[in-house]
Amino acid sequence: MLNSAKGLNGCVSAPHTAAALAGQAILSKGGSAIEAMVAAAATIAVTYPHMNGIGGDGFWIVHRPGEEPVAIAGCGRAAALATPQWYAERGHGEAMPTRGAHAALTVPGAVSSWEKALDLVPPHRRLPLPELLKAAIAYAENGMVVTGNQAHTTAAKIDGLKDVPGFAETFLIEGRAPKAGEILRQPALARTLRILADEGLDAYYRGPIAKAHAEFLEQAGSPLRLDDFYHYEAESPEPLTVEISAGRLFNMAPPTQGVSSLMILALFDRLGVRQGESFDHVHGLIEATKQAFTLRNADLGDPDFMARPAGEWLNEATLAELAAKIDRDKALPWPHPAKPGDTIWMGAADKQGTVVSFIQSVFWEFGSGLTCPETGVFFQNRGAGFSLAPGPNQIGPRRRPFHTLNPALARLKDGRVMAYGTMGGEGQPQTQGAVFSRYALFGMGLQEAVTAPRWLLGKTWGDQTTTLKLEDRFDPALVEALREAGHDTEIIPAFSDMAGHAGAVVRHPDGVLEGASDPRADGAALAF
Repeated sequence: MLNSAKGLNGCVSAPHTAAALAGQAILSKGGSAIEAMVAAAATIAVTYPHMNGIGGDGFWIVHRPGEEPVAIAGCGRAAALATPQWYAERGHGEAMPTRGAHAALTVPGAVSSWEKALDLVPPHRRLPLPELLKAAIAYAENGMVVTGNQAHTTAAKIDGLKDVPGFAETFLIEGRAPKAGEILRQPALARTLRILADEGLDAYYRGPIAKAHAEFLEQAGSPLRLDDFYHYEAESPEPLTVEISAGRLFNMAPPTQGVSSLMILALFDRLGVRQGESFDHVHGLIEATKQAFTLRNADLGDPDFMARPAGEWLNEATLAELAAKIDRDKALPWPHPAKPGDTIWMGAADKQGTVVSFIQSVFWEFGSGLTCPETGVFFQNRGAGFSLAPGPNQIGPRRRPFHTLNPALARLKDGRVMAYGTMGGEGQPQTQGAVFSRYALFGMGLQEAVTAPRWLLGKTWGDQTTTLKLEDRFDPALVEALREAGHDTEIIPAFSDMAGHAGAVVRHPDGVLEGASDPRADGAALAF
């Protein structure tokens, strides 16, 4: 039995220990789970830069006792100049660019999402902003120890990043990828975080940071301008929700793939599987994934341009129709176009009963790679998720690109509230399905549910093949049964990054707070 972290006063789960400690420090000072998450988000933006940063986007699901969950979407919109014609004139007539200035085309929404989340905390109860950003500033200024994950990722992606303006001087050491255990300092980012602490988070969009970024981006060749930053603000859409046998599930609305995560669990629930870790369990979730992804890939995009609202995908008629297509014994032929992505998920809970599910990302490793030397901020390449072809995901002024990000939250029928999620692009909904079903449907311990071997259908973080990937800790008999059912399987190493970096936080009805973190990452779950 693997032990999860348990306590009564606060709990934080994060894929980097420094972020978990930063969140715990805020909770120990009497701060809320929301404030703890801002501290953790700022810290992990410094200490895990290959996965996220303040030049990326952020999404929240916040549950407070006696209230319906609140969603916050820090989803950056495209520059006003970003049109198919603009890209065609610059040699991008077939596909969106993925690195460099032309890939830095959406306003980073993460910092605005922090501000909107903090608005949920009564002003008289808030801790000062400098306190929330204190740990992040210290790590940026004094240095942080490079993890093996960052060292490996930088070395693997260096050829596509080293010549992007600003990247080498910020994230390389003497022109090479840093080694695990070396110290990386980010003094420019420390100065930026100090400005945010002193002048407020709005300085990122309507202050000196925005002006510095706008000048740098224009000179580099990006379509982003000061006006794009000035008009940006995170939004609070209604979260999507669906009821299953275990309780009510919540996730983000489009352009995120949150609807896919909800559909997978809702479809699987209709199969009536009784035994966890069985062929029916794994095969059922994989086949539910195929049904959800087929619909997602065809019709998901900016909600302003979708043919029908994503909420309709969760109605009884649609779910019944898709569930009927699932063959309980045979695999549906695959592959289907995949959605890559790169991210961190974190969760927090406080003794007052607030539970937060949060996700922050720059899309690919180090995003576009384009880094402003004056601020130390590198910009996401989330705009690579746009299409140049007509449809709900076509590039256009102020449009929102398809997002793999989706923080999940469940309100179980026995009174537990569970926040859970993962990084991993295409793998996010799949890992959510694995973790949630193991814990909430089949009674596995929370840490066991996160640690247990996982699968991945298709391509995701750092991999190109579209097979069904299975970590090598699965029962060989189960692997053989999946192969006989027609799954094109591939065995990957145990605790592989390809399986995602998951985590979960649970608030129990008696007030006990419980957290789990992923041994595949460099983090921790802390409770006290």
